[in-house]
Amino acid sequence: MAKTLRLVLGDQLNSNHSWYKNIDPEVVYLMMEMRQETDYVRHHVQKVIGFFMSMRNFAGLLESKGHQVIYFKLDDRQNTQKLGANIDQVIVSISASSFEYQLPDEYRLDVQLREISDKLDIPSQAVESEHFLTERGFLADFFKGKKTYLMESFYREMRKKYNILMDGNEPMTGKWNYDHDNRNKLKDPLLLKKAKVNPKNVSEFTELLEKMEVKTIGNVDSENFNWPTSRQESLEVLDYFCENLLPRFGEYQDAMYSGDVFLFHSRISFSMNTKMISPLEVVEKVEKYWLGHQDSISIAQTEGFIRQIIGWREYMRGVYWAKMPEFAQLNFLGQDRKLPDYFWTGKTKMNCMRQAITQSLDHAYAHHIQRLMVTGNFALLAGIDPDEVDQWYLGIYIDAIEWVEITNTRGMSQFADGGIVGTKPYVSSANYIDKMSDYCGSCFYKKSVKHGEKACPFNSLYWHFYERNREKLSKNPRIGMVYPTLGKMKEKDEILAQADYYLKNIENL
Repeated sequence: MAKTLRLVLGDQLNSNHSWYKNIDPEVVYLMMEMRQETDYVRHHVQKVIGFFMSMRNFAGLLESKGHQVIYFKLDDRQNTQKLGANIDQVIVSISASSFEYQLPDEYRLDVQLREISDKLDIPSQAVESEHFLTERGFLADFFKGKKTYLMESFYREMRKKYNILMDGNEPMTGKWNYDHDNRNKLKDPLLLKKAKVNPKNVSEFTELLEKMEVKTIGNVDSENFNWPTSRQESLEVLDYFCENLLPRFGEYQDAMYSGDVFLFHSRISFSMNTKMISPLEVVEKVEKYWLGHQDSISIAQTEGFIRQIIGWREYMRGVYWAKMPEFAQLNFLGQDRKLPDYFWTGKTKMNCMRQAITQSLDHAYAHHIQRLMVTGNFALLAGIDPDEVDQWYLGIYIDAIEWVEITNTRGMSQFADGGIVGTKPYVSSANYIDKMSDYCGSCFYKKSVKHGEKACPFNSLYWHFYERNREKLSKNPRIGMVYPTLGKMKEKDEILAQADYYLKNIENL
C-alpha cells in the first residue's frame, strides 16, 4: 500500500490530535532535532533541552501506542540538519506517496513548508494543529474594517463562544474583567508556596549540545531540570496550580518579589506552547476547580488567569497572522541602540534589571510584568533597536515561539508597531517598579531621585523618552498629562541631561 509521511514539528506535541486516533501501518511520523532550529536564534540552553526532551517523550508515546515514528536526533549521521533535505531523504527511504503536515505557528516555517511541498513530486496536504480556539484568520475577520484592534472585545467573544465563566449571555457575577483587582504588591512572603517540580537529569542533552557545539545562553542544573516535558507532567503541574496557587494568582499576578522566582504563576506556558496541553482544557479545568471552591477562591483570581489564555494568548496569535511578515520589520519610534551587555550577564547596578535578567538566565523564565515593565520598559526607554530586543526575548525564554514572542515584544512592550497591540507605550519611572516589587529598597540607585548622584536611570530616561518622541506621541489620547507635566517641569534640563549621560554610558549602569 501507498505510504503517507506526516511531519510533526517540535511545538506540535498534541497527543489528542485526530491524526493519532487510528493506528495505520501505512502512516509514518517524522520528528527531527535540527541545527536549523537550534541556530536561527541563540536560545537558552534550557529551552533547547526542554524541546528535545519533550519531542523524544512524545515520539516514545506515539511508538508505545503502535504508531511508526522516524526520529532524527541532533547527532544522527543521516540528519542533514535541514528541514527540506531531511524530508526529501525520508520520502525516498520509505517510498512515500503523499506528504502531510500540521500548519506551523511560525511564519518562517509556514513559508518554508509551502515551498518544500510545492517542489515535491508527491501530493501534499496541510491540516490544522487542532490546538487553538480560533483559526489563523479569525482576528482579522473579527476586526475587519476597524482601524484598531481591542483585546477586550475579542476576549468577550471567546468567553461567549466557549461558555467560559458565563451565565447565559452575561458574565458570571455581572462583570467581565477583574484586572483592577490583579495589581497588588506581595507584602507577606508567608503566603508563597513552592512551585511544583519534577527534577530530571538532562546530562545526555547538555553533553549532546556541547558535542555538536550548539551555542546557547543561560544556565542549567543538569541533574535538576524542572520543566514539564510530557503531557502527564504538564497535567500534574496544572493540577498543582489549581490546588495551591490559583487562590492567590489573580491578586498577585503582577507582583514581583526577589525572594521567589515563580510566585503564584502556573509554569504551564511551555506545555501549552508545545501543545502538550491545550488552552481549552486548561481554562475548563481552572473554571471547574473554581466552581467547586468558590468559598476559598474569588472570581478575580480565576478570571485573571483565564483572560491571559483565551484573551491575551489567543489574541496575540491572531495579531501575528493578521500582520506578518510586515510586523517583524516595524520600528515606529526609529529606535536603534544596541542591547547592553548586561542583558546577557545580569551584571548591572540596577537591581530590578539584575533580578529579572539573572532570573531569566538561571531559569529561562520571567513572568509578564518582569518582561513588560522591567526589561522591556528599560529597552524602550533606552531606545534599543526592536530587532535586538526581539532576538533576546525569543532566545532567552523557554516558552518563546515567534507567534507569541514578537507580538508581545515588538508590539506590547516596545511600541514598535505604533499602536496595533497596545494603544500607548508601556513605560514607567521607578515609581511603578517600586509599587509592584521589593527591588528598589536594596538598589544601588535611589528610586525617588531624578537627577544627580545615584539617580535611578528609569526616572530620567522616562522623561527623555517622551521628550525625544514628542512629535510621534504628543497627540496620543492615552498618554494623558505627560506632556503638560513635562512642559511645567522646573528641573527638566537637569533631568534630560542626566538621561543623556546615562545613555552615553549605558554599558555601565
